[in-house]
Amino acid sequence: MSENVGQRIAAERKIAGLSQQTLATRSAYSLSMIKAVEQGREPASAGFISAIARALRVTPEHLTGAPYDDGKPLSDAVNELSVLLAEGRYARGVDPGPVAQLEADLTAAQQLYRSDRTRQAIEVLPGIIRRAHGAVRDLTGDAQAHAYTLLTSAYVLAEWCVRRTGHLLLALPALDLADTYAPLADDAHWGAFSVLARARVLTHYAESVVAEQLIDTAIAAADETAAGLVIGGYSHLAAAVSEARKLNYTNAMDHIDAAADIARRTGETDSYMTAFGPLNVRIHRHAIELEAGDPHRAAREGAQLTAVTGAPPTRLGHHWQDNARAWLMSGKPDKALIALNRARVAAPQQTRLHPAVRETLHGIAGAQRRQSESLVGFASWLGASL
Repeated sequence: MSENVGQRIAAERKIAGLSQQTLATRSAYSLSMIKAVEQGREPASAGFISAIARALRVTPEHLTGAPYDDGKPLSDAVNELSVLLAEGRYARGVDPGPVAQLEADLTAAQQLYRSDRTRQAIEVLPGIIRRAHGAVRDLTGDAQAHAYTLLTSAYVLAEWCVRRTGHLLLALPALDLADTYAPLADDAHWGAFSVLARARVLTHYAESVVAEQLIDTAIAAADETAAGLVIGGYSHLAAAVSEARKLNYTNAMDHIDAAADIARRTGETDSYMTAFGPLNVRIHRHAIELEAGDPHRAAREGAQLTAVTGAPPTRLGHHWQDNARAWLMSGKPDKALIALNRARVAAPQQTRLHPAVRETLHGIAGAQRRQSESLVGFASWLGASL
C-alpha cells in the first residue's frame, strides 16, 4: 500500500535522531508496540498516534496524512469557512432575515452534520454565521441574546465539522469565537459544549492536563435539569476517552459507569447534538475496551451492537470503524473488513475521511495472504492504493 502511519512514524523518528526505545520512553508506550506499528503488524490507535506525534513534535495529521479528499469539492467549502474564521470578531454581518428562519436554517445544518453530510454543512455554515452576526448587530435585548445563542452554536458546529474532516487548525479559531459569544447568549449551555469541544481537541494533541481540567469544570457545572444531565453525561464520556488515551482503563470505566447512570435517567436524546443516551454510552464502552482494555472483548461484544431507531449514522459508523480495528487486532482480518463495510453503509462520507479507516485497511492488506476482491474494491472506493 501507499505510505502508512507506521512508515511515517519510522521516518520522522529517524529524522529526529531517536531510537525506538527513546520514542517509547517519551510517548509512554512499550517498545514492542513501537516496533509493531512501525513494522505494520499492529494498527495505530488514535491515542497512540497522538502520543507519538507529541513525542516527535509533529501534528497527528502529519502522521496520518489527513485531511483527505472525499471525492467532492470539499476544499472550496473549507476555504470559504477559513475566510470567515480569519475575520474573527470582525466578521462581516449580512441581513439576517427573520430570526425564526435563521434558527431553522441552523437546525438544518446541524442535521446535515448529524446525517453524515458534513461537507454540505460546511458549505452552508458561512452564510448562516454571517446572518447571525447581522442579527446580533441589528437586534437588542432578549432578541439579541437569543441571536448570540445562535451564533455560539453555529461556531460550535463549525468546530465539529472541521475536526471531523481533519482540518484541525480551523478548530481553534472556531472555539475561540464560540467562547467569546457564549457569555452573551440566552442559553449558557452552549458555552459548556464549547469547553468540552476544546478538551477533545486537546486530547487529540495528547494534552491531558488542561483537557481534564476543562472536563472537570463541565462536570461540576452540570445540574439536575434536562440540559444539565446531558452536559454531565457527555462530559463523563469525554473524560473516559481522555483517560483511555492515557491507558487508564479503570478510571475510564469509572466515567463510563457514571455516564451510564445518567443515561438511564435521560434516555436517548440528541439535545445539543450530543446523541447522548444508553446507546452512545455502550458505544463508548466498546471504544474504551479497544483503546485501553481487551481488544478481543471489544471485537466480540462490539459486533453485537443493535442500534436504536433514529441513531445518528455517524455515531454508528464510528463504532464499526472501531470494531474493524478490534477484529484486526484479534487476528480476524476478514471480520475487520466486514466491519469496515458496515461503517461504509452507515456513514460513507465519514468513513472515507477518517484516518483510522486507512490504517485498518493497511493492516487488513498486510494480514491477508491474498488481496481479496472485496478488499481491493473497498480500497478503490476509499481512494487508497494497495
